[in-house]
Amino acid sequence: MLPPLPPDAPLHPSLLIAFSGGLDSSALLHLLAHSEHGLRLRAIHVHHGLQADADAWAAHCQRVCDALQVPLQIARVEVRNAGTGLEAAARHARYRAIADALDENEILVTAHHRDDQAETFLLRALRASGPDGLAAMRPWRHFARGLHWRPLLDVAHAQLLDYATRHGLAWIEDASNSNRDFDRNFLRLDVLPLLRTRWPNADAAFARSAALNAEAAELLSGEDAKALAFVRHGDARELSVHRLLELPAARRARVLRRWIDELRLPPLPANGVTRIESELLPADDDAEARFDWSDPMQKSVSIRRWRDVLRTGDFPAPLPGGWKQDWDGRVPLVLPNGDSLALVGANALPTVLLAHARQGGERIRLPNREHSSELKKLLQQHEVPPWTRAAMPLLSQHDGELMAAGDAIVADKLHDWLHTHNAKLLWKAP
Repeated sequence: MLPPLPPDAPLHPSLLIAFSGGLDSSALLHLLAHSEHGLRLRAIHVHHGLQADADAWAAHCQRVCDALQVPLQIARVEVRNAGTGLEAAARHARYRAIADALDENEILVTAHHRDDQAETFLLRALRASGPDGLAAMRPWRHFARGLHWRPLLDVAHAQLLDYATRHGLAWIEDASNSNRDFDRNFLRLDVLPLLRTRWPNADAAFARSAALNAEAAELLSGEDAKALAFVRHGDARELSVHRLLELPAARRARVLRRWIDELRLPPLPANGVTRIESELLPADDDAEARFDWSDPMQKSVSIRRWRDVLRTGDFPAPLPGGWKQDWDGRVPLVLPNGDSLALVGANALPTVLLAHARQGGERIRLPNREHSSELKKLLQQHEVPPWTRAAMPLLSQHDGELMAAGDAIVADKLHDWLHTHNAKLLWKAP
């Protein structure tokens, strides 16, 4: 019943099975525990605390795992409904706990089967998904620090029931599975049984459609990868705006989603591409346009536009406006945002300088120039983006004369001293 591991899977994989104690995961755990593949196996049970029997379920899972000699981790979570509904909130809490528990290169295994795939296909269709969404669940995907394997996607629920019955397995019946307020339960209890009365193979047909969409998505994916390589700005977190605009709108939308996915960031919301198309791509070069969103796990993400750059991922935290601190260069200076500023190649600066945040209006005299220049214009000339400027530490003498901005813009006096001593400033993120 279990398919073989793919060729690129780890040679001696370690598996973490999500074990709810229900029929499906009970059958999968039994299958894996009796597998001849030589798998290293452990289980995790997520205790949501939503049901009166939650403690009894955890105890049941412990007894089953003890009997199979499979180590079990019980993860207690707090489910917070952030407006997405209890079903979605519980799912996100569950996967967050599992992601935290998953070891490096470990494989998460879940008991999703063909009937689940049919339900997922219908839910995605009702949300007007394209080929990627209608591909529903994939057998393999990247997840947290490892992989996620769904080995039962070609197995019907009835087959799992037969397997569990033949092997005398005991499992939990969750009363919430009969609550039709949840979309998936409504499809499982009302819609799919009605469809089967006319089309007995409806589940298999939906699952097959999902597989065909997965094949189509895979073909599109190859061209998406080429297009994404074309629009990259150099850094994987940055895209070129003018190259993006050379792509057809449909391809551009797919490239944007792929970009976010490859960076392992929360997926763009439903209106994400539209917001980028209408607010960021047509924005003026110096408008500092941005689009922010967060996933139900409350991870915030931002895409920002500056000049020809569209950037996402981590942005440096700005320095507090009133921050200032003396620094003599003897040890690296840890900044309030976690960055550090160090003197490399010399034991100490020639004098104690004041490190501080930008206030605006600063001027600095560069080497081989008779007059000072506006720092703002220099930052523009050096193409320093706004998010970097806000985090940039400045060094000044105590009389107010600016000596350095970050590690690249250095005043003539400090520049000459650093050159004489074969030293340099080094500003870096944690």
